Amino acid sequence: MMSLHMPLTRTQQLIGLSGWLALCFVTAGVGAVASANAKSFYSALVQPAWAPPGWLFGPVWTTLFVLMAIAAWLVWRAPAAPTLRRWALGLFVVQLVANALWSWLFFAWQQGAWAFAEVIVLWVLIALTCTAFWRIRPLAGALLLPYLAWVGFAAYLNWVLWRANPGILG
Repeated sequence: MMSLHMPLTRTQQLIGLSGWLALCFVTAGVGAVASANAKSFYSALVQPAWAPPGWLFGPVWTTLFVLMAIAAWLVWRAPAAPTLRRWALGLFVVQLVANALWSWLFFAWQQGAWAFAEVIVLWVLIALTCTAFWRIRPLAGALLLPYLAWVGFAAYLNWVLWRANPGILG
């Protein structure tokens, strides 16, 4: 492992950024597999008037995954204490797993209650990750704020959809 006191070369930084982007988009891909029928499933649900159109989710999630990768990269390359960085990046990876799991619970397995419980756990994990990132590099924490807000909104939408569609999201 490279010494934390030696600056990373430009190539090492680009490889690191590519790695974090790849990890985030693998997570997105795992969620996308579960969401293969999301368009028809989502449009078949009884929805509140304020629910976003289905086409909006792709661009929003793409933007959020890019911001998440940049935030993780900033923490990864920060000259913070190794233990603190490992903890923060470990939280980041755990929340990625939770992120992918939600798509399976909601879209593939159509478990509204479990998806709601899980998205609350996801929101807490994101908040903890955001706090840990902020301690290391405030910009990295700030880059996670749109993600935290979107998942908070998604949690409320999950709740409303689950309650309005008990026959589908039992």
